Amino acid sequence: MNKHLKQLIDLSTLDKEIDSFADEEARINQRLNTVLEEQNGYRDEIETLATEIEELGNAKSKNNTLLGELTDKIKEIEKKSALIKSEKELKALQLEEEIAKEQISHANDEIARLDKIAKEKEADIATNEEKIEKLAESIAEAEKETESEMAELEKRKQETFAQKDEQIKDFPQKLLSFYQKIRRWAGSESVVPVRKQACFGCHMRLNNKIYAEVLKSEEIVNCPHCGRILYAEFEDGE
Repeated sequence: MNKHLKQLIDLSTLDKEIDSFADEEARINQRLNTVLEEQNGYRDEIETLATEIEELGNAKSKNNTLLGELTDKIKEIEKKSALIKSEKELKALQLEEEIAKEQISHANDEIARLDKIAKEKEADIATNEEKIEKLAESIAEAEKETESEMAELEKRKQETFAQKDEQIKDFPQKLLSFYQKIRRWAGSESVVPVRKQACFGCHMRLNNKIYAEVLKSEEIVNCPHCGRILYAEFEDGE
């Protein structure tokens, strides 16, 4: 095999491993992120419930204000009743008093309803706080596990980057630039095998001449369809 082709294959292998680190970091962080998202979900719900309780309190205050006004109104009606001079005035005051009493009853019912809803929401807040407390242990375990795995991954990253630095030290500059140019658009599939006479990057079939050149492995061959660097990979029995 061409020496430079072997260097490109080895470099591509290292770059694939480097590219995989991001996915591995996401996998490691997944468990911790999951429990943290669950915790944040409970906190968001608590915040929403607290806002709703505040709104219920405001509605209750309005009804209490209304009760005060209606109570004063009934007192005023009672004073007027002592001064009435006709049956017509009496009936008008009685009707006014009945309406005020109905409004007082309705306001009291509304206050009781608002109090009941507020207590239910307070109970929901307490339940969510208990869930958050139970999650604390899971979060601590996930943080410890994540820290350990990330430390191991960081060690692997340093080793891999050191290998790459060592490898490209003796790389011909033109060859490295050529490879990096392809890598900018092809990513981890810059150097790919040929399988069943097809480029494993774009999966397009190669003509016999190009395929023969790849099999010889004497020169660096690019896929005529996509431009990736090709190398021969034989399957069992081939």
